[in-house]
Amino acid sequence: MTERAVPSKLRVSLAAFPERYVLPSRPSAAPPAALDAYRQTQFLLGGDLAVFEQAMNLQLNAVAANARARSPEAAAQFAFWSRAFSHLADACTLMAGGSYVSCPPLLRSACDCIAAQRSLAADFSEYRQWFEGAISQQREHAALAFDLGRFRAGSVLAGDERLGAVYRLLTDLSMPHFGSTALQVASDSSLQKLALAFADNAFHLGWAELITGWLLTLAEAQFETVASSGVFAIPDSVRAQHQGIARDTASALCSKRHCYVEDAAGRFLFHNFRRSASGAPKRVML
Repeated sequence: MTERAVPSKLRVSLAAFPERYVLPSRPSAAPPAALDAYRQTQFLLGGDLAVFEQAMNLQLNAVAANARARSPEAAAQFAFWSRAFSHLADACTLMAGGSYVSCPPLLRSACDCIAAQRSLAADFSEYRQWFEGAISQQREHAALAFDLGRFRAGSVLAGDERLGAVYRLLTDLSMPHFGSTALQVASDSSLQKLALAFADNAFHLGWAELITGWLLTLAEAQFETVASSGVFAIPDSVRAQHQGIARDTASALCSKRHCYVEDAAGRFLFHNFRRSASGAPKRVML
């Protein structure tokens, strides 16, 4: 905040939120490859995506139950929660159309937003300090000024075995590293050829299974983060719904028939990595 900025007295209000989340519909105008990716994704992963849809609507039930929360702490949690929710919804839409390379940055950002919520739940002092001058009138430029309030909390994921592993892999997939880029845009390569595919939307079962698993993992982590924050009241009915969804999520994630990744001496070993259901599953190291 500059010397010429005039701070405002903020009141917290949750102005809008969706009543329901629905899975992405069939794109009306898309290339044949994207339409085929959508069709195969729905056919092969429809059950897991239905669980994801339930997990997203569970979050919206929790939002609705706390829509009248007005504290700065609620504002902090709502803000990062909203970003995480949108990232998950958008990643699901992109995945359904075969845009796999666009998903890791969104999912990594969702991890960062979940980490921010967890960090703030332990200590809101930094947010409260920012909140005092969060929005002001900048006279010099006749502009409404939002104080940036830089905040990093990714390190809090280190204590979560599952989320920490997902975050590390998503970070490597999001960065312009040579190997992770090749894996995403030349996944059909061999020892003899780097088989590049430019802006490809062709269905890839391995990537679709991995991204669906990450969606389920982060949707579950987001609800647990909210429920344990101490900021929101979670109704018993919502907690009861969560128990069933958590069981279905755990069942989907423990399947060894899907593509999954495990740590191999500091590297990532992909199992059951294949383009189609009829293809031979293979292992890939990154």
